[in-house]
Amino acid sequence: MSAPEPLVTGRVRVALVGCGRISRNHFEAIARIDELQLVSVADSDLARAQAVGAEQGVPAFTSLDAMLSAMPSDLVAICTPSGLHPQHGIIAARAGRHVLTEKPMAISLAAADDLVQTCDAAGVHLFVVKQNRLNPAIQLLRRAVDKGRFGRIYSANTTVRWTRPQEYYDAEPWRGTWEFDGGAIMNQASHYVDLMQWLVGPVESVMARTATQARRIEAEDSGVALLKFRSGALGVIEVTVLTYPRNLEGSITILGEKGSVKVGGTAVNRVEHWLFAEYDDDDKLVEAANTNPPTVYGFGHEGYYRNVLKVLRGEARADTDGRAGRKSLELILGIYESAKTGCEVPIPLRTRL
Repeated sequence: MSAPEPLVTGRVRVALVGCGRISRNHFEAIARIDELQLVSVADSDLARAQAVGAEQGVPAFTSLDAMLSAMPSDLVAICTPSGLHPQHGIIAARAGRHVLTEKPMAISLAAADDLVQTCDAAGVHLFVVKQNRLNPAIQLLRRAVDKGRFGRIYSANTTVRWTRPQEYYDAEPWRGTWEFDGGAIMNQASHYVDLMQWLVGPVESVMARTATQARRIEAEDSGVALLKFRSGALGVIEVTVLTYPRNLEGSITILGEKGSVKVGGTAVNRVEHWLFAEYDDDDKLVEAANTNPPTVYGFGHEGYYRNVLKVLRGEARADTDGRAGRKSLELILGIYESAKTGCEVPIPLRTRL
């Protein structure tokens, strides 16, 4: 079978919309990859758009439509509020651009499906950033799962004990709202929910409780969920943004009949426990897999962009596309539905929430 034809030749031109907090990770990743070129930025805040455009040395716009009309590009990176991701992705796809969106890809399954279907119809790729999958420690853990080193997996746990002060929410009025953001589970813990289903397998059902204990926001600042996996394994998700006085832990633990592993640190960046009944050469790589990222975002954006580049060159498949992004979104929405109704909720969801 011959290799697929490259979709983009020459440098991949990237236009970015949404110049807020997470955009920095994108700018840094793009700057480290010679084959990528940032060509323009857009933000609804004129002053912010102009300041970032001047800093990055590219034209700045106040709307995605204006940027797409004025500037040729191959890929649009969407870093706007979560509730706007589908709208902006659809605009970019209809303009013939490939789409890269921050997590979550949407805050409803209907909107996520609209985005996937629009990209399919336009013949463009849809990439959903799940950079924590690329952490060296998580890659090592995934290999252990794939090799069957755990034997039967009994339980899994992910813990996100971070802090987001009231000032964080007050700085951007969309944060913590149901229309544009969701709460701690949808936003801060999105990657960790994704890791649970990616590493341990499909979830059969979920029961959950959420609370808004200390932050003046619509959505939750804390939550817990109990998962039953189709394999029979049990899981726990624990999330809070009320940790005093700073981020404490972002971890995942898997316990099986032949092995136990905890990857922790502040952002699943450090192997804290690694023990298996049988030796594997990967055991020698544990210490080298540990990293010390400056923020909870880690180093994964660069790796993610490198995969995007390979896909557009016809050399690889997407690490996480729209359909993969939908799976973790469905689980998050199942958690919210259970917390709302007080009932156990089956996955997949019976209705598109």
